[in-house]
Amino acid sequence: MPSNRRTVRQYGLHWGSVGIAVVALVLATPFALNSLAPKDLDWGRLSDISQTYGAISAFVSAAALIGVALSLVYQARQTHIQNEEAHRSAHRELVLLTLSDPAYQVCWEPPNTRMTQERWRQLLVANLIVSMWSSDYKLGLYDDRTMLAVLSDYFRGEIGRAYWHNSGPSWRAYFNESRHARQRRFVNLAEKAYTTAVAAGPPLLTRDYFEPPSTPATQ
Repeated sequence: MPSNRRTVRQYGLHWGSVGIAVVALVLATPFALNSLAPKDLDWGRLSDISQTYGAISAFVSAAALIGVALSLVYQARQTHIQNEEAHRSAHRELVLLTLSDPAYQVCWEPPNTRMTQERWRQLLVANLIVSMWSSDYKLGLYDDRTMLAVLSDYFRGEIGRAYWHNSGPSWRAYFNESRHARQRRFVNLAEKAYTTAVAAGPPLLTRDYFEPPSTPATQ
């Protein structure tokens, strides 16, 4: 991760330096021409040329500045994506550590509804899944229609629905006042998908997810 950040920073510094160099070259050119011009030069004609040159130089300068601005925007977005990935990685490692030892499970906040320890472990994994979708949506990798379809499919199942029943109130409490509009929008989409799934009927139970293993035929 640090090497990626250095690459992005070097990219921004490189193009920023190029833009500054272009602007400096454009501004310095008239002075260089003045020092090199012969004494009998037609300054009236040169004035006409310089006006044309000035228009061109203004365009070049504007283009250079736009290039610098775009490179800074790109750098900021890449940094934001890297920070999101670092946060997701840390969250994933923490959940995996929790799952490795039952003693760690009580280090988290208690569940909002009473449940078995096995169900709590399942909801920890469900939290990783929903959090991943939340980050992807926040980064613009999903549009509203696709995200709603993904969540609607997820809440057809017992674990997904149990997760939002337990943790949905916490998501709403944490993010309804968030300054990130897409984060608030994600919670609204999840709430809409969950409400629609509940209204459609009972969830698919975990015992019905898969076909039972076939029994070998007896001779």
